[in-house]
Amino acid sequence: MSGSQGKSYRVGVIGFAHMHVNELVDRFAATGRSPIVACADTVPRTPSLTTVEGSRKANLGRALALPSNPRRYEDYRELLAAERLDIVILCPENARHSEIAQEVAELGVHVVAEKPMAATLDGARSMAAAAKKSGVTLAVNWPIAWSPAFRKLKKLVEDKAIGDLWELKWRNPASLGPLAHGSSHPGDTVISAAVSDAEKGSEWWHQADAGGGALLDYCCYGACLSAWLIPEAPTSVLGVTANLKSGYGDAEDNAAMMVGFPSALSILEASWTTVHNGGAPVLALYGTKGTIVVEGGDILIYREPGSKTPSQVEKGESLPSSRSTIAEEILRHLETGETLHPLLDLPINLATMAILDAGIRSAQTGKVELVAQI
Repeated sequence: MSGSQGKSYRVGVIGFAHMHVNELVDRFAATGRSPIVACADTVPRTPSLTTVEGSRKANLGRALALPSNPRRYEDYRELLAAERLDIVILCPENARHSEIAQEVAELGVHVVAEKPMAATLDGARSMAAAAKKSGVTLAVNWPIAWSPAFRKLKKLVEDKAIGDLWELKWRNPASLGPLAHGSSHPGDTVISAAVSDAEKGSEWWHQADAGGGALLDYCCYGACLSAWLIPEAPTSVLGVTANLKSGYGDAEDNAAMMVGFPSALSILEASWTTVHNGGAPVLALYGTKGTIVVEGGDILIYREPGSKTPSQVEKGESLPSSRSTIAEEILRHLETGETLHPLLDLPINLATMAILDAGIRSAQTGKVELVAQI
């Protein structure tokens, strides 16, 4: 859906705290009919001390250099008051998602928020209620939604390629944390310059009250995949968080969650202190008749006990030509009324937040916590 044909949509960007804003901005700009017309960052609790690629200052500067010559506002409320917008890309600190999304929705403007949906389940519910009341679309972007391999998994599970799924295990790719030297945070460009501890500590990522921490950053992927691939509602979560190597911040740099379902479980691990994963897969699905491992763009299916050679190798599912990016998906949805891909839509995202909410509560209480019903 690239090019200049069709209706034009005016897009504003609020929040440059998350580096995934760069991908979102690029995708909307590339359509040729959803130009970025205005930008405003949120004001962080602690001023950012770094300008390396992926930092909020660099992200904002990158957007302002677009050919559409977007206007810059110091306050997002000034932006909303001055601009006529159709869509807002929302990438502030996790803790600001709910507040800002509600304000945008009340103006009748569609919202595309970066994952996770919010910092809390209550915040996510408020966002969903505001969007429903105003009749606007609220979509949540997940980088994994645009992976052909991850798209294929749903069909393989439904077709019982490994029998009945009884366990999902997720561990993020090796990462030394956001903006860290050599970071492999999904969607990032590897940073060539080291970032000091003082600079890291100034970033919202390492601040608990801003919605920072490894749990929301990385366990969210496993929670989302669990809500999507396991055909049951989750019941309980045991969560553990720890700040092991990042004393410059008060948010956890490692987390683990065990999520219980009536006849399955998922184990979700998040780390900002891993140099190398040692060959461990990012995602493994265990079923009664085999195991699925995602390795790069391939899906490896093992059905023979002890075999090092997969019984079957599947390629990913090709993305629809008119819905192959977040921007194309949103524009198509707005123009045709076609349902959003489930990973972007509210049911999966509210279920994801319910799992994360229980994990956060469990880490605080030290007890197994029940998952709230959605």
